[in-house]
Amino acid sequence: MQDLAAAAMGSLALAAVGGYLLGSIPFGVLVTRLGGAGDVRQIGSGNIGATNVLRTGRKDLALATLLLDAGKGAAALLLARWLLGSELAGCIAGGAAFLGHIFPVWLKFKGGKGVATFFGLLIAAHWPLGLMAGATWLIVAFALRYSSLAALVAAALAPLYSLLPLPSAGLPTSSAITLLAVFTALLIYIRHHENIGRLLKGAEPRIGASKA
Repeated sequence: MQDLAAAAMGSLALAAVGGYLLGSIPFGVLVTRLGGAGDVRQIGSGNIGATNVLRTGRKDLALATLLLDAGKGAAALLLARWLLGSELAGCIAGGAAFLGHIFPVWLKFKGGKGVATFFGLLIAAHWPLGLMAGATWLIVAFALRYSSLAALVAAALAPLYSLLPLPSAGLPTSSAITLLAVFTALLIYIRHHENIGRLLKGAEPRIGASKA
């Protein structure tokens, strides 16, 4: 029994390490450099996510960053869940990938804010949950024109959505998915503390506005 428990813990540890390393790949930096747009960390807010990449004026690079950042979180979760046959392992790998995106070892732990990776994780973990969170982002973003506020609202509601019965989907959520939603939501709020301050002061730039 002890050997089995040790093997299980070892597998979960490997899932966490692998997920973190995958999540640490700074696609925003790589895409903008390869696309000839310079270093995204020297533009706008300095963030490596798709929203700041869009400030380079290159919609193609922003879309690529969005898809890659979302995809790495989804890939980490799906690979671990498939290889280890465990929802818990998948959520651990996905959470570690999210942590890696926010605190990447390659960039001295100064990464993105995790919004795209958050949605990628939720869609991979339980696609109805991901779609509900994405719809929340779209509604708030289109209504109020604040990308950061839309992300904060979607992150806050995602754990609650995970508790709703979704029988038509045929995919019941698990406690591991709920914990993943809570973990990622907390980190999103931590990474958006400056945005929250600007929102309270009315100084947060709206979608479509440039940021010096």
